[in-house]
Amino acid sequence: MNSLLFSNIIRFIALVLLQVLICNQMNFLGSINPYIYILFILIYPVKNNRLSFILISFVLGILIDIFIDTGGAHAAASVTIAYMRPVFLKFSFGAAYEYQAIKFNDADLLPRVIYFTLLILIHHFILFILIIFDNSKAGMVVSNALSTGLFTLFLALTLTALFSRKEK
Repeated sequence: MNSLLFSNIIRFIALVLLQVLICNQMNFLGSINPYIYILFILIYPVKNNRLSFILISFVLGILIDIFIDTGGAHAAASVTIAYMRPVFLKFSFGAAYEYQAIKFNDADLLPRVIYFTLLILIHHFILFILIIFDNSKAGMVVSNALSTGLFTLFLALTLTALFSRKEK
């Protein structure tokens, strides 16, 4: 088994455990729970097979759905951002994406923040639309998506900074 596959398996398991055991138990300011598991989707290697990536994203989302009992909302949101990811990679990283040369650990902070922010907010809007599923509660969807999204963004950027292997 090559080291990239092994590190992706470890990252997958670690993020699911982090989500289920720690993040799901948080209630920051009463109702904000970060969904840090989507970091797997955000930093998954660019050069891999897209179909298998979407399938892995579905498995990741459905595992979270099983643990949280959300009936497929996490799977739907995860598959959506996995499918849309190339558009946002190209928008955020430009030529580096075109040449499949993106290394998230080495990327400048601004493109990484833009990329993370856009996909996290899309994920969270889809998630809360599916969970709340009530037109009369649109304000609740927006406030939950924004507050939880910003907290998730903060944690995602912090974790990537802590665990990046910058070569000097």
